[in-house]
Parts: sequence; structure tokens; C-alpha cells
Amino acid sequence: MILDAQPGIEVVGQAADGREAVALARRLRPDVCLFDIRMPGTDGIEATRLLAGPGVEDPLAVVVITVFDLDEYVYAALRAGARGFLLKDAGADLLAQAVRAAAAGDALIAPGVTRRLLDAFARNRPAGPPEQPAEALTDREEQILRAVARGRTNDEIARETYIAVSTVKTHIAGIMAKLGARNRVEVAMWAYETGRAGNTPR
Repeated sequence: MILDAQPGIEVVGQAADGREAVALARRLRPDVCLFDIRMPGTDGIEATRLLAGPGVEDPLAVVVITVFDLDEYVYAALRAGARGFLLKDAGADLLAQAVRAAAAGDALIAPGVTRRLLDAFARNRPAGPPEQPAEALTDREEQILRAVARGRTNDEIARETYIAVSTVKTHIAGIMAKLGARNRVEVAMWAYETGRAGNTPR
């Protein structure tokens, strides 16, 4: 009801459990999937991994929502390929923002979990130095990388850097190609792990 009431958003399918949700998503190919962490049958983390995880040839955009404000859930959801993570008390506006952001290729993480998210990345980073790209990032790409890591949208990055949104998208595509990243969340995670994130995201 909340999403259907939002302009420009149409709910094309609903599922009673995680297994049905995965099957329905594969059949309908929606712009965005919205999963609860605790779904019967297949939970939200596994459903996300099946539709957006490593090895998925044509991943779907997934937003995970939960009442459980636990660090391991946030980290697991993003590692599984989620483009957004929200708490159920986020409200209608933030929920709609997260869906629109995911559809546009952006990422939205619930305010209040970002500081702990950085800590989770620090705790779970692999031993040894993070892998570096074969081709170094340009100065502009480093600037945009930091903005992505701070949770900025394409429009916000364009305003901050005085370049066109289309140019921002081109730079982000270049960054993803150099890093071998599949989405903005993986770009942000690499920025955190290599110490390039700068200030804490808002």
C-alpha cells in the first residue's frame, strides 16, 4: 500500500515466502525487489544472493528491510548484493527513496547504521592489503569514489563536482570496470577497505 501510493512506483508482484519471491522475481524481472531479512523458506539474505549475488549473470536490484538492527545483517545483505538496507521504522518517504535509488543504480543505507557499517567492514576485511586495480583510478575517479562511499547520489555528485549527471555515470561505470565491481555498494565497500572513504557517510 505504501509503495503503490508513491508516484512512479508500481508493485508488480507479492510473495508469501522467500522461495516464492525468488521464483516470482526471476519470472517478472522487476526493477527492484524488496525483501525482509526473515522470510519463511528462503530468508532475505539468501534470496538476495540468489538474485544479485556473485556469479549471478544478470543481477536484480534488491533492497533489504528489517526490524532487526544488527550489524551482521547489514553486512551480510550488502555482501549478498543488496543495493539498499532499511529498518522498518524508516517511514514511507525513505522507503520510496530507497526503491528509486536502487532502480537508478544508486544505493541507500538507513541513516544510523553507516558508522557501524564501517566498523563491520573493518572487522571483516580480508587479511593483507586489499586488492588494487590493474589500472589506477584517475584523480576525478578518486573524487567520485569518495562521494559514492559517502552515500551521495548521482545528482548530488554532479552538483558537488560541477559536472553533468551523465558524466558522473560514465565515471562510475569506469570505476566499476577497473575494480571489477558489480554495483555502487561494492565500489563503496572497496573504498572503505582501502581507506579511501574519507569522512563518515551521512
